[in-house]
Amino acid sequence: MTGRTNSILSALRDKGGPNADTKNSPSFGRLFSLTSAPSPATKAKSSVISDEARVRVERGAFIDAGEKIRTERVSEDAVPYLILAAVQFLPFLSTDKYAGAIYFITMAVMTVYVGGRQYAIDGGERVEKQNALYAPIGASVALFLLYGLLKFGIDPTIVYSSVAALFGALAVGDQFTPLLRAAVPWDDFADKQISVPKPVGKFLSSTSESQETLPLDGVLALGLGIALLAIYWSPAIAITDKFLVSNVMAWSIGMVSLAAVNISSFQTGAILLGGLFFYDIFWVFGTEVMMTVATKIEAPVKFLYYTVPPDGIPREYPFSVLGLGDIVIPGLFVRMLGKMDKELQPLKFSYFNTGVIAYAIGLMACFIVNNITQAGQPALLYLDPLLVGGAALNGMVNGQLSDVWNYELGEDEN
Repeated sequence: MTGRTNSILSALRDKGGPNADTKNSPSFGRLFSLTSAPSPATKAKSSVISDEARVRVERGAFIDAGEKIRTERVSEDAVPYLILAAVQFLPFLSTDKYAGAIYFITMAVMTVYVGGRQYAIDGGERVEKQNALYAPIGASVALFLLYGLLKFGIDPTIVYSSVAALFGALAVGDQFTPLLRAAVPWDDFADKQISVPKPVGKFLSSTSESQETLPLDGVLALGLGIALLAIYWSPAIAITDKFLVSNVMAWSIGMVSLAAVNISSFQTGAILLGGLFFYDIFWVFGTEVMMTVATKIEAPVKFLYYTVPPDGIPREYPFSVLGLGDIVIPGLFVRMLGKMDKELQPLKFSYFNTGVIAYAIGLMACFIVNNITQAGQPALLYLDPLLVGGAALNGMVNGQLSDVWNYELGEDEN
């Protein structure tokens, strides 16, 4: 791992990235050093190796600088992160549905806020209008496939849950690296290295050579992810006793997802939310598919809250549920509004703050209706109109409606 690269996930990505081609790595270059005199091919190979070494150094410095910005952003948002940590104690205090609603709303709103403000080192993939148009179709196919497997007596839980949990453990490693940096008071904590066995160092290194030391914060964060994975996979611990572990992994997946994807324009975001608006309504109100998949397949891709009914009779499925899709999809739109703030510089009201408030109001409305009707609700039914409409209304108030409608994310914007 080059320099003070503190994200183990970033190192793993570099290992297979364009700047770490093993065919041109220094380890292959040593094969040519056995000859007594360098041939032209060997000189060319040495030149390639030098170029690759320079690229690795530059990449390491780039990641190191990015990690510092991530840590600074976490420090700036210390209060929301502390709220996220504090709300994890709520399940120990109450198991009624109202406490569950408070838990979900707090988790979701704070995640949308900090997820929208977090710094993404590699910028993320862009969602264009064509991707947005096909998103409801792809989501419907995936959802119905899982439902079909259940109906045919094939339970995909083991495979689906295993893959999601493994990704969740890696996501924990990624997200808790800047959290540890911001939380630990040692001035040189970010620079500390830890000795590791050579095979481990080589596997986690961003270069082809074995590293005998790795950043302490990255190792600790990844170790936390592995520990949570072991707890989640343990058959000796019931899901009712470890659902908070599932929630931490789900939160980390949600945060990584928010950093990994960029909506390319306001119109793209409107198309995406519009399509998924109808997708959510159809699969929740029109069929049993959504509820069946949500309650029959257990994986860390949703927030859970253990609830006990007033009559004390346990339900078949003892949890209230909020899916990650109801956080990540609206969260991507809110994150785009944050980028819009930087470009349009609104004089009256921030588009990002308006988006967070609209999201909070929509989610509260969803839980209120859920409590009144005692029936599952498609959260995007309430969230999407408020987000798109709120941004448009804010554009009118700021005198920037046309700019909002035509806003596009710059090619080089993070």
